[in-house]
Amino acid sequence: MIAYKFLQRGATSPFTGFCWTMPDGGPGAWVEAPVEPCHSGIHACRRDDLPLWLGRVLYEVELDGEIVAEPTKLVASRARLLRRIDAWDDRLREAYTRMCADRAHELAVGMSPPLADWDAVIEPSTAEGPALLGFVAARIVRGARRPARIPPGADPPGTLARRTADALSTAMAGPALSVRLDLIDEDCAARAAGSRGSRGGRG
Repeated sequence: MIAYKFLQRGATSPFTGFCWTMPDGGPGAWVEAPVEPCHSGIHACRRDDLPLWLGRVLYEVELDGEIVAEPTKLVASRARLLRRIDAWDDRLREAYTRMCADRAHELAVGMSPPLADWDAVIEPSTAEGPALLGFVAARIVRGARRPARIPPGADPPGTLARRTADALSTAMAGPALSVRLDLIDEDCAARAAGSRGSRGGRG
């Protein structure tokens, strides 16, 4: 089964520190671990899961053995890296981070009353990339405890992850950095903040 996995530079897992064998003229070495979601196993993304796990470097991976489908991820007992997806580079990541920050600002100032304290933490968070901004946006939306505080025109729940995945796929398929990714809202941001657990095993 083909899926995707975000890693740090050097093909290192951000959760466990496990160092993968990078593809070099062919797939990397197979890695195995028992499946226990959020604790052990090879954690990977389907296309629509990508917005919830944004990291530094993106790889296409092959999953094998036992494969468990979770709501926001896949967990397999066996996997190997097939290739790095070069279109997800620092330039695209920075552009996406900027657009996420702009959307988070819109959410914070659009609340009634505006959430000035949360708006103030957005810019300092941009250095950490879009994953942290997803958490910030989740806290902004959770700060709007009454439905009346949600900004007019916000996307209906359930639409954001799909729209973000579509935009990321379009951007990574070609030079589409101008695609509008004003996509952080309650649905994806809350799922991003709630789905990150500790990782054991291979990560």
